[in-house]
Amino acid sequence: MNIKKVSELTGVSSDTIRYYERIGLIPPVTRNMHGVRNFQDIDIRWIEFSRHMRNAGLSVEALIEYIQPFQTGDDKTIPARIEILQDQVNLLKERMQEMQEAHDKLVFKINNYETHMIPAEKKLER
Repeated sequence: MNIKKVSELTGVSSDTIRYYERIGLIPPVTRNMHGVRNFQDIDIRWIEFSRHMRNAGLSVEALIEYIQPFQTGDDKTIPARIEILQDQVNLLKERMQEMQEAHDKLVFKINNYETHMIPAEKKLER
């Protein structure tokens, strides 16, 4: 299967698929005698796995860190992989807190526009 079909099938752009392969997020895809990628079912599963993990909030760097021990096939790496996922959960919690704080500040500014924003804006005028 060519990259265009795989992109349509997975919802991952061709550029992203090439990027994932280049950085080792997915294993190298076999190529035909002309050097064109020839995707197999396993390649599609890797792309979908990577997409799902990214959609779950993992950074590319964390996903690469996760995949390296996973690819060894050694169950002894399971605790390390769980730790990577837990670290990502903690980072997401921090980002959610920051976003909640930003949200609350904006809502305050909207609700207190007359008394808070207008005086602040006036101080910016020349």
